[in-house]
Amino acid sequence: MMATVMNSILLQSALEKLGVQSRVQSAFAMPEAAEPFSRQRAIRHLEKERVVIFGGISAGTGNPLFTTDTAAALRASEYDANAVLKGTNVNGVYDCHSANNNVTLDHISFREVASVGVTSMDMMAITYCEENGIPVVVFNLLEPGNISKALCGDQVGTLIDQTGRIS
Repeated sequence: MMATVMNSILLQSALEKLGVQSRVQSAFAMPEAAEPFSRQRAIRHLEKERVVIFGGISAGTGNPLFTTDTAAALRASEYDANAVLKGTNVNGVYDCHSANNNVTLDHISFREVASVGVTSMDMMAITYCEENGIPVVVFNLLEPGNISKALCGDQVGTLIDQTGRIS
């Protein structure tokens, strides 16, 4: 959980260097580094067009057994987010039916993920996003430029949504 707070602070620093106003909120009390989690304050920041980054949020859900993915899906639903961005160390959702298992899919439906794809995001979070109509982008955050691309809505990694593969 502390790692998510540290990553949130690093992301905030990078966004601020680009001129993007952002705030970090955490369920952990650490006033020097992050604001305490507050739904009303987060909404106020969003209304002022600031990016709100939640770190250490699993405990903040009131359900400490939630993964950070599921907590992120829950927060995305609460704040009417346009998408959940899952930055990880893989390139996206892998097609487990491909010959070499190294093929990442550009676009897949929530339903297809369970049968066709292998992803680093837990299924509870994916199911929650599906039920709430929140697209998910799984991408490699270690690739230079991918975070910016994901934030700008450019094609990066795999888009998981209701429609799935475009024929």
